[in-house]
Amino acid sequence: MRKRILILGMNSYIGCSFQNYVNENYLQEFQIDRTSLRGRNWKLEDWAGYDSIINVTGKAHADVERLTEEEKQEYYAVNCELACAAAEKAIESGVRQYIYLSSVIVYGDSSNTGCPLCITKETIPAPSNFYGDSKWQAEQKLTEIFKKNNNELAIVRPPMIYGKGSKGNFQVLMKIAKILPFFPEVRNQRSILYIENFAEFLILLIKSGKSGIFLPQNEVYVSTAEMVHEIGAARGRKMYLCRWMCPFVWLAGKMPGKIGNMVHKAFGTLTIEQELSREGIDGYQIFGLRESIERSQ
Repeated sequence: MRKRILILGMNSYIGCSFQNYVNENYLQEFQIDRTSLRGRNWKLEDWAGYDSIINVTGKAHADVERLTEEEKQEYYAVNCELACAAAEKAIESGVRQYIYLSSVIVYGDSSNTGCPLCITKETIPAPSNFYGDSKWQAEQKLTEIFKKNNNELAIVRPPMIYGKGSKGNFQVLMKIAKILPFFPEVRNQRSILYIENFAEFLILLIKSGKSGIFLPQNEVYVSTAEMVHEIGAARGRKMYLCRWMCPFVWLAGKMPGKIGNMVHKAFGTLTIEQELSREGIDGYQIFGLRESIERSQ
C-alpha cells in the first residue's frame, strides 16, 4: 500500500519539486496530494488517512531593512501561528508524522557581522532577524504542542536550496555567470542543498517515520566563486576567478549599511558540520555539485 503524503503549500517551489521527484522515481510507493493554507477552507478538509504531512508553507526571506512592523508581523502569522494551527489539525486527524520546513537561518547568518558561522551539535539557535526568529518561535511552539501527543514532529533546517526553476540567490548567481567574465576568488565556504538531494532526503525521512531536528545539505561545501564558475561551465562559458579582486571585496565588506551586509551575505561563510547532516538520515546526497548544476539549467 502506498504511503499517503499531504503537502501544505500549493505553489511552493519545494513542494512542487518534491511531487515531481516522487512521480518520476517513487510513484509506486507514494501518493502525493497538495493543499493551500490560504483562507479558511483547509480547516474543513479531511486529513485523516495521511501518513505524513509536509508543511512547506511560509513567508520567504526578504530585504529586512525595507519592511514595516506590520509586514514583519505577517512573517510570524504565517511562519509560526499558521504552522502551529496546521499541526494541531494534523494531530487531531491522526497523522503520524508532521514535517515542518524551518531554515538554517535560525542560527543567524554572516550578513550583519561578517564572521564565519560554522554550525555544530553545540551551536544554539540565535536568529539575527525577524525571519529567522519567526521560524525559531515556530519550532519552539511546535515542540510544545507535540510533547503532549504521540505523533512525530520532524523539524528540517536546510541551507540555501537550489535547482531548476529555483529563485532567490541562485538566480542571481546564474545571471552573474551569464554576464561577467571575471569573478573574485574569495575562499569562503557555504553549505547548500540541491533540490533533488533534498527530495531524496524527504523520501527517506518519511520512510523512517522519525522525529527530531534535521540539517540536510550537499556532500561538500562550496565557495561562491566555485558556484559561479560551475554555472558558467555548465553553460559553456569560461569564468576567470581572480585573486586580485579580493581586496575590493574586503573593502566593500567594511562599508556600513546595506552594501556591507550584501557583501557579507554573498561571500560570508556559513557551514553545517557534515556529520551532523548525516545523523538519523543518510544516503540522500546523490548528486554532486557539477551534476546538480548541469541539471539545474
